[in-house]
Amino acid sequence: MSSQTSTSSNSLIHSLYAFCRSLLVDQKYFWVIACAVVIGDAVLTQLIIRFVPYTEIDWETYMVQVDIYLNGERDYMKISGPTGPLVYPAGHVHIHRFLYCITDVGRNIYRTQQIYGGLYILSLVLSCAIYRGANAPNWTLLLLPLSKRLHSIFVLRLFNDCWSVVFIQAAILAFQHSWDDLGMLFFSAGLSVKMSALLYLPGLLVILFKRHGFLATLRHLLVLACTQTLAARSFLGSNVWSYLHNAFDLSRVFLYKWTVNWRFIDEITFLSAGWARGLLLGHLSVLVAFGLFRWCRSDGGVATVLSRGLRRPALPAGLAPVSPDYVATVLLTSNLIGILFARSLHYQFYSWYAQQIPLLACRTKYPVVSQLAIMIAIEYAWNVFPSTPMSSGLLAAANVLLVMGVWLGYPEGR
Repeated sequence: MSSQTSTSSNSLIHSLYAFCRSLLVDQKYFWVIACAVVIGDAVLTQLIIRFVPYTEIDWETYMVQVDIYLNGERDYMKISGPTGPLVYPAGHVHIHRFLYCITDVGRNIYRTQQIYGGLYILSLVLSCAIYRGANAPNWTLLLLPLSKRLHSIFVLRLFNDCWSVVFIQAAILAFQHSWDDLGMLFFSAGLSVKMSALLYLPGLLVILFKRHGFLATLRHLLVLACTQTLAARSFLGSNVWSYLHNAFDLSRVFLYKWTVNWRFIDEITFLSAGWARGLLLGHLSVLVAFGLFRWCRSDGGVATVLSRGLRRPALPAGLAPVSPDYVATVLLTSNLIGILFARSLHYQFYSWYAQQIPLLACRTKYPVVSQLAIMIAIEYAWNVFPSTPMSSGLLAAANVLLVMGVWLGYPEGR
């Protein structure tokens, strides 16, 4: 009797183990895990809104700037708030004008938090869909709700980065499904909120050129330019230079005291023009290296792709299928490279890639333990406030390891 009980118990344990393993790795259970993650995180988000105090940082400034806009001001140089001037593209103004109207001129913080809570859950759903298109392991979804900092950025700080992130995620999903016209509109919407969306542009150009060829790529860029112009038409009509200088100032220097990265560099060096040029050179060099040696390998190399695209400008330049996995990997890597070489990263900038890190880690050949260590190091560094030379150095090392891992791993997807 005892032997039968022991055998039955072992069989039950084996069955449970096999079932749990299937849930974590079998793609047919992907959406089961995804639904559990989304529902669980929705509950967690509501608990955070209910029990963790809201912290005012930029929300009041957004509302003051919208108020000035609604009073008729269209010159970007003359629109400012408690924490500084308006330095975001026109889409930011249009979104926050809508929020201004439905949140009692920004005073109803609870309603605003609920809106941002819904936005966060939408970003989580989009991330799950992107991961599914990239054939990511089911278990990676369990890591998505674990970021303390990301929840804070969305529902406790109400940063505008959240809107740009969701638009970009929608764009990535559209590009994964070859809905490139729709994807370009979503990408333009993201860019109209934060110019940080430009970090994806190098990878996007590779995808469009391979998928459609030279002429169609130009057409998509024209759509991007036209939609940006349309969104900003009232500001451009008032003062073109004022708008472009404030909304797309690539030379903007952030305060050293707020940076999360490069804290181990002294302030004088950090603020110097030489350091900025060095980071720009590093950024461009790594992008060019990926373009030359990693992103076109399946098509015979970049020379073959360029030659084919220029000889037949109306036809696709690539021969290998541009798969959903390829799209996600290239776009996320392009963004990661830009983040690595950014001179200054503020805490809200973590939203730019927080939900991408598990997928990028899976595009390395590192052991799973090493992948998890990199993810933990990045999350830890973004939760140290204020940043220290150690936390900043840890972040830089982890980002470097992630870029190197993708380079040596699966830069075109698995």
